[in-house]
Amino acid sequence: MNILVCVKQVPDTTEIKIDPVKNTLIRDGVPAIVNTFDAYALEAAARIKDKNPNTHIVVVSMGPQNAINALKECLAIAADKAYLVSGRKFGGSDTLATSYILENAMRKIEELEGCKFDAVFCGKQAIDGDTAQVGPELAEHLGYPQITCALECEEKDGRFEVIKEGEELNMLIGIQAPCVITFTKPGFDPRYPSIKRKMAANRAEVPILDESAFPDIDLTRIGLSGSPTAVKKTFVPQQMQDGMIIDEGTARTSTVKLAQILSDKKVI
Repeated sequence: MNILVCVKQVPDTTEIKIDPVKNTLIRDGVPAIVNTFDAYALEAAARIKDKNPNTHIVVVSMGPQNAINALKECLAIAADKAYLVSGRKFGGSDTLATSYILENAMRKIEELEGCKFDAVFCGKQAIDGDTAQVGPELAEHLGYPQITCALECEEKDGRFEVIKEGEELNMLIGIQAPCVITFTKPGFDPRYPSIKRKMAANRAEVPILDESAFPDIDLTRIGLSGSPTAVKKTFVPQQMQDGMIIDEGTARTSTVKLAQILSDKKVI
């Protein structure tokens, strides 16, 4: 069983800054962490490996070279190998361009590892964008079936049984490999790395795949110029003032009082 886990190093959302000209995130000087939902995807792969030790887990990330730190954290937790996709021409890619690059990266990693991935695991979304688009777009590029918002996953005889989060009830869904599965927060936390694995991860070499690794990639579909998404405006929402409780004794008199307040403020 071979599983590719897509991870992203994201800025700590409590310290996000935005470039007012480019409308892109300013990452310099902002603490970086492994995207929370990607950590759930890695934990799902690790739980499959717990039951099937022959499972091979590879993590891949697209980003600047300091994203190696996130990949080494994944190696310390459960991954067997890690690859970083990083190049100047990839910069500024939106979700569509990113998913296209990751498709090419997956094909290249399969070639380098000498294997075919049975599944691609992703977090349902990145906490710095919240679009939840890359996983489904990657499945579309690959032509693979997909399940989103997975809570748990088990491998059985070359297929997967997935518990998918629903609005009212969770669903048990079977899916045939190869496939793409995106994960949301389950009822348990990701595991911590052992000291032995952490020391090994610190010594590990993470191969970097730049533009030269993909000679056949369509350059018109990557980077800022190849991204159809256009951010017109970014802003910090105004903090709402504290509300008030209106209690005039009865529902009728309270409603009249509320209407009067809204009318005085020219809301109605």
